[in-house]
Amino acid sequence: MTQKIIAPRLRAGDTVRVIAPSCSRSFVMEYDNTRWIDERFTALGLQLSFGAHVDERDEFDSTSIAHRVDDLHTAFTDETVNGVLSVIGGFNANELLPYLDFDLIAEHPKVFCGYSDFTVLANAIHAKTGLVTYVGPHWSSFGMRDHFEPTGQWFHDALFEHDWQIEHASEYTDDPWFMDQDARTVHSTDGPWVLHEGTTQGRVIGGNLCTLNLLQGTEWMPRLDGAVLFIEDDAAGDVHEFARQFAALLHSAAGERLAGIAIGRFQRASGIDRALLEAVVAKHPQLAQLPVVANLDFGHTSPMFTLPIGGTARLQAEAGGVQLSLGH
Repeated sequence: MTQKIIAPRLRAGDTVRVIAPSCSRSFVMEYDNTRWIDERFTALGLQLSFGAHVDERDEFDSTSIAHRVDDLHTAFTDETVNGVLSVIGGFNANELLPYLDFDLIAEHPKVFCGYSDFTVLANAIHAKTGLVTYVGPHWSSFGMRDHFEPTGQWFHDALFEHDWQIEHASEYTDDPWFMDQDARTVHSTDGPWVLHEGTTQGRVIGGNLCTLNLLQGTEWMPRLDGAVLFIEDDAAGDVHEFARQFAALLHSAAGERLAGIAIGRFQRASGIDRALLEAVVAKHPQLAQLPVVANLDFGHTSPMFTLPIGGTARLQAEAGGVQLSLGH
């Protein structure tokens, strides 16, 4: 088993390097929300720098494997850089995996954060090096003018602190905010759903479900034994797609002892509600004795908390509610 590595916590005055392992920054800049991004990082006391190839854009809204790998390696070896953050997600971060120098990354441990397509990098790097990585907001996420918090506070807690408690949100947004900051819709939420009661503790593994499944059968898939699986999916997946992706992940855990499952909030366009999700979970006898909770504040809606991949989750699920604390 690879020994766990915890990168130094961020602190005021540090520099965060922004890289584009998936989509280019020029793709994001079709809607310029950098005013609020810059304000938020300044408030955190962090300075931003950018990878040399971050604005290159090809027919896939990305750039070459070589240039993306170079920006990632350079971010880890640059002694002036304290953390690394993705621009945004996309579809092709897994292309980088055969070309990453995991020894180099392990020798220069740094905070490493993003979500969605970034899931493959966060989990693969943890699996190969033991480094605790983070599934949390992108650089572009900080451009949300309104209804951003508590995402920013949860990001701070995960990257600046060692342990933190999740206070579940009472409302959320699920809209293309980046296109029109004045046209926003806020929805109320009934909070976490307890599908199976129980108390557990384990290593955090997960992120975007269909993206995590890209690692199955490869050397980069993290161990699931003793893990609390945190999974979510976006609006592209309806209940049928989610159900088969979920089953595929459970198959990969055959023979391993899962500690629990925590499912993020579904986007409204997916059509997945509590009743459908309960039916999906009920299909699997191996989950009968596991704590299973859902409708948590992570994934493709806002707010989202930051997950420490390879860190620790302590989960208590009872009829009266869910208590969740995360740490390294």
